Amino acid sequence: MYPSVTPPRQVKIGDAAAFAGTTPRAIRHYHQIGLLREPERGGDGRRRYGYDDMIRLMWIRKMAEAGISLDDMRAAFDGARDIEETLGRLEETLAAQEAGIKRQRAAAQRLRVVGSPLGLLSQLVTDRLSHLPPGALRPSDLDALLVTERVFGPLGAAVQASVFMVLATHADLRAEADRLDAADAALDDSVDPHDPRVEELAAQHCAHHKALVQAIEADGLDTAEEKLFEIYDADLTGEEDAHMSAFEAVTKMPYDFSPARMRCMELTTELLAQDDQDTPDDS
Repeated sequence: MYPSVTPPRQVKIGDAAAFAGTTPRAIRHYHQIGLLREPERGGDGRRRYGYDDMIRLMWIRKMAEAGISLDDMRAAFDGARDIEETLGRLEETLAAQEAGIKRQRAAAQRLRVVGSPLGLLSQLVTDRLSHLPPGALRPSDLDALLVTERVFGPLGAAVQASVFMVLATHADLRAEADRLDAADAALDDSVDPHDPRVEELAAQHCAHHKALVQAIEADGLDTAEEKLFEIYDADLTGEEDAHMSAFEAVTKMPYDFSPARMRCMELTTELLAQDDQDTPDDS
């Protein structure tokens, strides 16, 4: 014969949590938000949970496992919200989570195949740079692509990739880029923004940019860029997870540039814009 077992009329929070498959901390949180009423305490000052409390707690756990939010649970118990509305919201949430998991798996696969941080960038950027030999891209190149992808989206970064493809295959252009980077770094806070060297360096940046463009065209990379715009939307605002405009992104990305270096960048931009105006339209 089996021994007679008399179920308890009430149990402590630890036993309630163990039976429902949750934790005492979670149960306390349910009390705090009004999802589960707080039962009376026994003579020892501890909460005691009865049958109705356990039923409510178990339904809470079932709904949590289904992905229903705590707010929707409360509304469902109170009868304040139609179940179809709750389920519709739940399906949208699950679809978003499913899409997120799909993106994560794709990123993990790219990272495994590429074998470098390049695989963490978008598929569009990774594909464009996949043919380069290992080590052809510098960490600073990847850093620049990372920032560009955040500000202008995958398409903007894929277009910028042409620059790094040229630098990886043209030693003279890479050497000039390194020289200009060193000159930029020398424009520290001790340099007057109106020092003649700032204007000279801006002119050199402009000349180097034109040389890069010529190399991009000579290598046929501009044709690949045009195809990208034909295939993908030309609005360079990024993927679904880009929640800010390009202007907002730029204002939130810190750069520790001196006033002289900032003026050099501004002058370079002005020179490039003027050059574009002076270049006759071939169309």
